[in-house]
Amino acid sequence: MSSDAAAPSAGEDPIGYFLDDITYHGKSDRTRESYERVLRDFESFLTEGGRPISVADASHRDCMAYVHGLRGEKEPSTVATYASYLHRFFAYMTQVGTFESNPMTLVMEEMDESINTDPTRRELDLPAMRAFVAGVTHPLERALVVTLLKTGMRAGELCNLDLRDLNLATPGPRPDVPVRAGLDGRPDSLFVDSTPARGAVVNGEERTASNKRKRETTIPVDDELAGVLRRWLAIRPDTRSDAEPLFVSTRDSWGERVTPDMVHHIVESHAREMGWYTDGGGAEENVTPHYFRHFFTTHLRDRTGERGVVKYLRGDVAQDVIDTYTHEWGSRVRDVYEAEIYTLLP
Repeated sequence: MSSDAAAPSAGEDPIGYFLDDITYHGKSDRTRESYERVLRDFESFLTEGGRPISVADASHRDCMAYVHGLRGEKEPSTVATYASYLHRFFAYMTQVGTFESNPMTLVMEEMDESINTDPTRRELDLPAMRAFVAGVTHPLERALVVTLLKTGMRAGELCNLDLRDLNLATPGPRPDVPVRAGLDGRPDSLFVDSTPARGAVVNGEERTASNKRKRETTIPVDDELAGVLRRWLAIRPDTRSDAEPLFVSTRDSWGERVTPDMVHHIVESHAREMGWYTDGGGAEENVTPHYFRHFFTTHLRDRTGERGVVKYLRGDVAQDVIDTYTHEWGSRVRDVYEAEIYTLLP
């Protein structure tokens, strides 16, 4: 929404009001788009057949009819997701005092469908993933994809990396930016912070994505990833940001920090070429940046048998475990990682 456009009021456009609020609360553009798609679809449903029903006046029977209409057209997990979006919308508008009650409460209690939080994903072996990476030739795009695949970090965490977060033993051509103190004595490593949040100023720059890991993590960089990163740094455009982002756009937003939407678009475009992404496909079918996190976790865990090391690298463990692996970083974590991390390039 442009800065000179009037924000929708809760009374005139409750959906627009809600969408703006979840954006202010830090939800991503993709999350906002998902909510908008469902809520506008529900709004259209209410006016079908000439029924002059506004969203604010929708009853629990209207909501039940909408959910029932989804059955047979959508997978049960998708039906449950749509219902959860409606429930969240009505609950919020009730909480802020715009609506009198939440008509989705009874619907949610009576629904048999549930959201599949652990979908059976497409299983790709290493040869297939190597073929995928081989088709990603642009230095920036290859650096983004290989970093995701070899570290298991999230797209937002990838976007929030600054030059100071990378310490290469052989740095190659890069701006003269000192590495952060936490990487001193740890060559060939990446630092993933736990503090950046969407809208917060970190290292002198307002961020467009949040890091979701529980604790900061130092991740080894093997020779293959180091080479890919050096190739990227050799052509990396200058940027106006004092934070010196590690990954910046080489297209329309030249020199600006890449965003999660950019990363999703890059991965999606290459996944489509492989037949690994279709419109309307869910997590079971589509290959996305989050799929790379699943691939990293599954393959490295199976190869090492070291669940603790994998959890450390993902940033999913408590502080006491983090401390244990941090103290053993030069031996246990790096040794296990370098011995078992898969290669992606010929």
